Amino acid sequence: MVLRKYATADCGELVRLFYETVHTINVADYTKEQLDAWAPENVDLEEWDRSFREHDCVIAAEDGTITGFGDMDRNGYFDRLYVHKDYQKKGVATAICDRLERTAQGKIITHASITAKSFFEKRGYRVMRKQQVFRRGIVLVNFVMEKDI
Repeated sequence: MVLRKYATADCGELVRLFYETVHTINVADYTKEQLDAWAPENVDLEEWDRSFREHDCVIAAEDGTITGFGDMDRNGYFDRLYVHKDYQKKGVATAICDRLERTAQGKIITHASITAKSFFEKRGYRVMRKQQVFRRGIVLVNFVMEKDI
């Protein structure tokens, strides 16, 4: 596995990975309606690219395939962490987290899905609160979690 920085040329592939991962991996914890609201088929690629470029974004790749990505802003907000549906439980998320957490200072905060909650707990994140968020008019449950660095 190779870890590298994000490049604008990655954006389309990351959006596809995000969509496919949410719609296959998170299906046990969320309804189809919730998954569609969370990860719609069409997103604003320019907005995603801008967000990735503004954050510290790490890409994991193997044999030319992007296997996962994660990004954190300058304030320690761990925004996204997604692993390709075919590369789950192979250390991809751990490697990305290790890299991003090394650059953080103070406290890291994330909004973890039901699916990701146990992964973050095993990494020392604490649940601060359960919350309901609205995406495209649909309610989803996630958890505000934090970790002191």
